[in-house]
Amino acid sequence: MSTPTGAPSGDAGRTTAVGPARLQAHLSRWLMLYALGSMLVGVLVGYPLRDWTSRHTDDLGTVTTISVFLVIYPMMVNLRVEALARAGRNVRGLALALVYNFVWAPAVGFVLARLFLHDHLLALGFLLVMVVPCSSMSIAYTGLAKGDVELATVVVGTSFVLAVVVVPAWMAVFASGYDLDVPIGSMVVSIVTVLIGPMIAGWLTRVGVARWRGPAVMGRLQPAFSAASMLAMFATIFGIFFSKATIIVDRWSTVLLLLVPNALFMALTLGVATWVNRRLGLSYEQSVAVVFASAGKNNATAIAIAATAFSPLVAVPAATMPIFQVILMVGFLRLAPRVRAYYAPRITRPTPGAASPAGHLEELEKT
Repeated sequence: MSTPTGAPSGDAGRTTAVGPARLQAHLSRWLMLYALGSMLVGVLVGYPLRDWTSRHTDDLGTVTTISVFLVIYPMMVNLRVEALARAGRNVRGLALALVYNFVWAPAVGFVLARLFLHDHLLALGFLLVMVVPCSSMSIAYTGLAKGDVELATVVVGTSFVLAVVVVPAWMAVFASGYDLDVPIGSMVVSIVTVLIGPMIAGWLTRVGVARWRGPAVMGRLQPAFSAASMLAMFATIFGIFFSKATIIVDRWSTVLLLLVPNALFMALTLGVATWVNRRLGLSYEQSVAVVFASAGKNNATAIAIAATAFSPLVAVPAATMPIFQVILMVGFLRLAPRVRAYYAPRITRPTPGAASPAGHLEELEKT
């Protein structure tokens, strides 16, 4: 493999450039397996140590918050926060994404929770997943599908900012329906800790590295940050299942009920958003960005909020959601050539520099 532009020549340059990229590709390819493994190992280790975990609940909560920060911080380094200034170019796409995230998802989630989840804490945890902002991984999925990465970036950044107000508001509404109190103050502190803090730290890191080594170096470091984020996510999943192993084992049949509403939400959002976006005149590139940013939820954020502001069982839906999210998001990515063909009548001109459909299909087949 040739050395990327600007990278040092020789073995050292190839190791620096290729190593993180290979690790990122490996983790992405086996993401579901590693997530399942983290869950399984967490339960197997945590259940025998249930007495110890019950005595160290506060310490485990602190560790969870730190690990979630480490999940989101690398995402924020790769996120171009300055793209928010260009949001006006995609008003329709941005508005649709925000409606899907903060209106459609809570509404559909409420109906699904009423139908399938009769445990109030599990239902509240599922609804928390529905109202958290979209995941930064949606930007990566958008790029792989040759979508509008800038729009995806704007949606993620705007959703993160709005979450500070929208998430506590929605959770107060939902909790009132379940006769539960919502610690608004703790939720706001959690959101600031796991969203605003990493966003500021990531932006400062990006600016600092660009000034120190030049803007081009960020492109070479991006796989390393992405890999670090996924590793931290696996650690977070392990920690959640380690600390909640007793609840999961003792109430395994209830936890299995989460499979149905999670899968239904993902399938409905991917399908309905794709159809509505086309009807409203979005291009394929814009629609893909909106769809991935609407269906993909930031489970790490939901885990942190649940772990710091609610009881342990509320965190279980957020910890199990990645299983269904990964399966359906990757499945939709595989359908990208067909989705592009579905949008073909509305493509007025090719995107400059975009790959041909044949080449794009080959790229997806290799993914």
